Amino acid sequence: MKYLHTMVRVTDIDASLKFYRDALGLQELSRKDYPAGRYTLVFLAAPGDESAQVELTYNWDPESYGGGRNFGHLAYAVENIYATCQRLRDHGVTILRPPRDGHMAFVRSPDDISIELLQQGASLAPAEPWKSMPNTGSW
Repeated sequence: MKYLHTMVRVTDIDASLKFYRDALGLQELSRKDYPAGRYTLVFLAAPGDESAQVELTYNWDPESYGGGRNFGHLAYAVENIYATCQRLRDHGVTILRPPRDGHMAFVRSPDDISIELLQQGASLAPAEPWKSMPNTGSW
C-alpha cells in the first residue's frame, strides 16, 4: 500500500493557489479541467517530495462546504519555521498559532483548512516576534 494524496475541496481556485503554491510554497504538479463533470483538479506537492500530494478539487458550480475544522489538518515539515511563517505573513496569511517554541505553527487556507507546520529536526531557539506573539482565532 502507498499513500497517494489528500483531496481538499476549494471554493476559489485562484485564492487557493495563492495560498498553497505562492504562500505555502507547494509546487503545482498538474492541472486538468473536466468540462463534462464541471470541475478542475490541481495536484500540488512540497518541493522534492512528489510522493505526498494535495489534490485541490474546484467544482465550477458554487457549493458550500462549511466546517473545514472537521477535516483535521495537513502537516508539513519545513526547513526553517520562522522563514516559512514570515513568507506566509508577507502573503497576508494570519499565523493562528505562532511558532513560539521554534517548532510548531498553524495557519488556515482560504477554505478554512488547518495547516500544521513543523520544524524539521531540532526546534529553533525561541525568537521574536514569534515567542511573544499570541494565538489568533482557532487552529
